[in-house]
Parts: sequence; structure tokens; C-alpha cells
Amino acid sequence: MRNFKIGILVIVMALLVSACDSGESTSGGSTLESLQEKGVVKVGFANEKPYAYEEDGELKGGAVAIATAVFENLGIEEVDGHLSDFGQLIPGLGAGKFDVITAGMAITPDRCDSVDFGEPEMQYGEGLIVATGNPENLHSYADIAANPDITVAVMSGATEKDFMIREGVDEKQIMMVPDIPASFAAVASGRAHATTGTEMTIKMALESADQNKLEFVNDFVQPDIEGVPSFGAAAFRIDDDELREAYNAELKKLKESGEIAELIEPYGFTEEMNVVDPALTTESICNGENY
Repeated sequence: MRNFKIGILVIVMALLVSACDSGESTSGGSTLESLQEKGVVKVGFANEKPYAYEEDGELKGGAVAIATAVFENLGIEEVDGHLSDFGQLIPGLGAGKFDVITAGMAITPDRCDSVDFGEPEMQYGEGLIVATGNPENLHSYADIAANPDITVAVMSGATEKDFMIREGVDEKQIMMVPDIPASFAAVASGRAHATTGTEMTIKMALESADQNKLEFVNDFVQPDIEGVPSFGAAAFRIDDDELREAYNAELKKLKESGEIAELIEPYGFTEEMNVVDPALTTESICNGENY
């Protein structure tokens, strides 16, 4: 009898593990069904204006608007949004802190090994901020690579570190910092000569900071490398397929109707510069075809 009970216990445990691996909750329903039943989805957003930020106690931004519209159309009325340091989003998703993460996170082949991305939601280029007057005359990553004395502050987890290295910048020239305010502080104090990030993010962050010691390089030359422009998307846990596919289906409707442009334009994005070609797929970016 004891062996029989142990055998039953092993079977039950195996079924529970199988349910978790297939994106099912232990109550028997899928992640999507569970979220629809609760009416709430926990979404991790990178704290980057204009993708996601807090204003007057409310979460706003292009990524917030897209996620809210998609989940409402899926019957999930409340987006329980949490602003987080960019580098903590993927670990937080894996640990179950979030159901989904988003905020213009660039789809990259490396990240595709850690999460399952939804289809692309927006595209964007890179930007550079320097001390007022641009005393080092920096207008590209190539300019930084050409002067080994230049130090650049970069937010931890951002793709810009990889972009600069591929443009010839020595890793010793790159100073990692936790967030955008820290990168601005590094340049303003003289500990770094420049900081870089996605164009819209750092440009709007600088405007909000009212920092007269810094300026945005308007004639910055975009690097001619794989991964630029970047394509941002929501990310899901590996094998949480039903939730991701349902999200993609509603996202496709927003793209086809043109509503996605209407959702992001109030935050400074434009249809011409930031709306993704509908023919572009996440699969083609993950496999390197469009990266």
C-alpha cells in the first residue's frame, strides 16, 4: 500500500510539472484563461519615457498604451503595471514576478533564447547625449571608437553596449550604470564623456531632466550594423504559447486598422518613423534574417 501511495504521488507531481511546462496553471487552466478569469495581468515595464513612465500617479507611454489595448481586447480589463530597471525585466519574468514584460525591448537573437517575443510593435534608432557644446566633437559610435580616452555611460542590459563594441569601441571605454538618470549624472559630473540609448528615450528624458549641462546630438550618425533599427516587442515566458499567440492576434488587428499609430503618437512617436512594416516577423529577427 505504501508503494502504491508513493506511485500515485509521483504521477501527480509529474502532471503538475507538465502543466507548468506547457503554460498551464496548477488549477488546470492555461495562463491566458487564468488571467481572463482574474481580469488582471501583471506587466513589467522598463522605466523609460516615452515607452513607459509614471506621471501624476498614472502609468503612461507608448508601450503601456499598446499593452492596455491588447489586453482589454482579450477580456483582461486591468493592467497591473510595474516600472522596473531594464536589466531586471527578463529575470523578473522568469521568476514569475510578471506575466509579460514590455517597453520597446529590442528583439535580439540572444534574447530570443531567454524569452518568447510577441510580434514587433514599434521600431526605433539610437541617440547620443554629450556635454553642452559637444567638446569632444562626437557624432557617431565611430568617433568614440577613434578616441580611446572617451568613456560612455550605458544603462545595464541595453543593446547599445553591443552596438558600440561592434562599431569598434573598446569595452574598457564603456561604463555600465543602472538607469538613465545615472547615465546623465555620469556625463554631467565629467565621469563620462557621453551616454547613449534609444533615440526617443534619451531625448525625452533629457527634456524632462531640464539638464543644461547636457545636449542631444541632433546630427548623430546611425550605426550601419545588424540590429539597427531595433524592433521592440512584448516578451513572454518560454512556451507560454497560448498567451503569446492571443496577444499577437489582437496586436495584428491594431496594426491592420492603423490604431497602433494612434496609440503611440501622443507620446512623440510617428507612423513614418516608428510603425513596423507588417511583413516583418519576430521569427525573421530571432533567426538573424532581419537583424
